[in-house]
Amino acid sequence: MKRTAWKLPLLAALLAAVLLLLAPAAAAKAIDARNPQRLELPDTLAIGPESVAFDGHGAGPYVSVSDGRILKYGGEGAGWATFAYSPSYTKNNCDAFSDLPPVATESSCGRPLGLRFHVNSGNLYIADAYMGLMRVGPNGGEATVLAKEAGGAPLRFTNGVDIDQVTGDVYFTDSSTTYTRAQHQMVTTTRDSTGRIMKYNPQTNQVTVLQSGVTYPNGIAISADRTHLIVALTGPCKLMRYWIRGPKANTSELFADLPGYPDNVRPDGKGGYWVALHREKFELPFGLDIHLLGVRIGAEGELLQEMKGPKNVRPTEAVERDDMMAKYILDPLSYRTSVSLALSM
Repeated sequence: MKRTAWKLPLLAALLAAVLLLLAPAAAAKAIDARNPQRLELPDTLAIGPESVAFDGHGAGPYVSVSDGRILKYGGEGAGWATFAYSPSYTKNNCDAFSDLPPVATESSCGRPLGLRFHVNSGNLYIADAYMGLMRVGPNGGEATVLAKEAGGAPLRFTNGVDIDQVTGDVYFTDSSTTYTRAQHQMVTTTRDSTGRIMKYNPQTNQVTVLQSGVTYPNGIAISADRTHLIVALTGPCKLMRYWIRGPKANTSELFADLPGYPDNVRPDGKGGYWVALHREKFELPFGLDIHLLGVRIGAEGELLQEMKGPKNVRPTEAVERDDMMAKYILDPLSYRTSVSLALSM
C-alpha cells in the first residue's frame, strides 16, 4: 500500500538536495549560496533529509528522510527510490495511509539521521534516532539493528555516525539519555549533558562507551590520520576533539568555538571539516536575509571558509565531493532540503 502524505504542499515544493559547484581557484573565499537549485524528492512523505552519503562506487546521493526510509538517487532519468528501512518500518506498516505528521510516527517507523558507507564491504551504517545503530548491505532492503543500548543504558537519541575505513570500527553519538529526537529542543534549553560518544566493533559486535556526560553531541567525523574524532556539540556551539590513538588516547578537548549551532560535521578532503550550522549564535530576526549556513574548519580548529545563504535555510549537513567539485547542503528541520548551485564569491 502506498502511504498518503501529510499535507504540506508549500513545503513539499521546496524539497531538495542542494548542489554547490565551487570555482577551483577560490577555495578560501566565501561561498554565496543564495540562489539554490533543487533536486526534488519524490513525494511529500520524503521530507526532512538529515544526512547524505555516497557509496564506494560514487553512486547516490543516499538521503535519510523523516518517514523512516533511506532513499537513493539513481540519476535524472531514474529519480529517487527506496533503498533501506528499519525492521519497525515493515512491522508497523509504515507505508500505509496516515494523516499524521512524521513527528507523530517516527518513534514507530524510525527516524534515520546519520549515514555512512563502509567502502570495502559496501555496508551502509545508519544512526536511527529511535532504532539505534543499524546496518544494511550493498543491495539495501530491511536493515539489521546492531545496537539499541550501550553501557547498560538504552540509545535514546542516536544521531551521528562515521567509520574508520581501515579497521571498520564505527563511531556514533547518542545525543541524550534523557530526551528523544522529538524533544531535541529540550536538550538545548535544559543544557542536558547526558550525551555519549560510542564505538561499535563489527568483528565482535560490541559497543563501547568512549565518553559520557557530553553536552548535546551531534555529528561526528574521524580525522584524516585516524587519530581522533571531531564531535559537534550543538547546544554549546563548539567542536570537541576526542583522541582515539596516540599519547592523548581516551581524552577530549575543545577543538573550536563556532559562530552558530552545529549539526553534522564532515571531512572536507583537505584535512579539515565542513560544519553545517542550523542557525547563528546571535541572529537577529530583521535586517538582511542572509546568514551562515556552514563553516569550514581547518585541521587545527581554525576558521577557513564561510558559506552564506537565506535565513529560511537551516542546514543539518554540508558534504564536499572533491571528484565533483560539489557540496550538498541538507535542511530537514524546515521540511526541505535546499540544493544551491553557487560560485564562490
